[in-house]
Amino acid sequence: MDVTLNPEESSLLRFTTAGSVDDGKSTLIGRLLYDCKSIFEDQLAAVEESSKRRGDAHVNLALLTDGLRAEREQGITIDVAYRYFATPKRKFIIADTPGHVQYTRNMVTGASTADLAIILIDARQGVVEQTRRHAFLASLLRIQHVVLAVNKMDLVGFDEAVFDRIRQDFAAFAKELELEVAVTCIPLSALNGDNVVERSSHTPWYSGPTLLEHLETVQVHLGERHEEARYPVQWVIRPMSDEHHDYRGYAGRVASGTFRVGDEVIAYPAEMKTVITRIHTADGDVQETEQAMSYSIEVADEIDISRGDMLAKPEHPLEATKNVDAMICWFSDKPMRPRSRFYLRHTTREVRAMVEQVVYKVDIQTLKKTQDDPQFRMNEIGCIRLRLAAPIFCDAYARNRVTGSFVLVDEQTNNTVAAGMIVKPLESETDPDVAGAFAI
Repeated sequence: MDVTLNPEESSLLRFTTAGSVDDGKSTLIGRLLYDCKSIFEDQLAAVEESSKRRGDAHVNLALLTDGLRAEREQGITIDVAYRYFATPKRKFIIADTPGHVQYTRNMVTGASTADLAIILIDARQGVVEQTRRHAFLASLLRIQHVVLAVNKMDLVGFDEAVFDRIRQDFAAFAKELELEVAVTCIPLSALNGDNVVERSSHTPWYSGPTLLEHLETVQVHLGERHEEARYPVQWVIRPMSDEHHDYRGYAGRVASGTFRVGDEVIAYPAEMKTVITRIHTADGDVQETEQAMSYSIEVADEIDISRGDMLAKPEHPLEATKNVDAMICWFSDKPMRPRSRFYLRHTTREVRAMVEQVVYKVDIQTLKKTQDDPQFRMNEIGCIRLRLAAPIFCDAYARNRVTGSFVLVDEQTNNTVAAGMIVKPLESETDPDVAGAFAI
């Protein structure tokens, strides 16, 4: 595909798809790629040949994203599949996530960086249990834009009444869930391409955008430049060469906000103030940073700054905390119990952590909270209280998705066992035996 992107007009949109089994997630993405001419000829030829071998009556575009053999054989999505494409207006990263309840952890992983979620609904089935679960997960992950894609409208005769009923049912559930996101409802047929890229003649009653039109024009990242500035330090650069004998740069990726040369910053945990003197990139010096981009920053004063430390602006200071309440999704087949100990990896910092209390678990079928089960099993979601051996410098996930998130790692196996979203940092309690709680 030959697409010339204007850097001033193009922006990146990360979006994820979710839906029940056979709602057509993979087919929708395949259709989107096909109609945007984002498929190489050899890829299309391979899909056509595979469709013939399977005995499909048409070219099965779902095979473009269903990469695992088990996915192709069963016609379901198991793993998270990422696809990249671009139009003259925007670049896209798609995360095709599974809809099965047993793959909840896969959906959480794929949707954790998404700006927008496409929730598919089979027009014949309407709003079902998994629709509610996916909406809950989108709300939990603070995804600000939701597209309610009412698929398979061709199987209900493109009936406007069916579409209106589904839209109203989802709106009622969103109100109950207190889902504070922008929801756009689009009637479509992924199989035939109705309202995916081109407007369909079968829905003259629908005056809204096609799916691609909405993806190209939806406004995301608004206000990011005005968020609290956060810069987790990943590495200290000391070349120790004749050319750069005195150079000391702090490499990292901007988590949020903007830093400029001349800005006053606070270095945590030292809590000492200094001034940014230079900002470097691989292409040379710049005067200002951009969110989610990597830099090396020099400061005016000699401060003890190392990996895991954080730079922030004085107007938005950070507080150190050794206690947090957090929502987690449990990934491991080994249950989690109170008093379990892990490594907590937060931005570039790693500390030891202990589960002090299971506050509650969420039944993702009914969305009700339960407090009578102290264990977490695979794919379960809920709130826990963590006690840390050393402080972290964080924000609530609702305010900052980068500095408000973390993963838990098993101490013995080094496997990632949970993804977490900080509800709130708690005031650290004075406890002379805190080190003893983490003693081996």
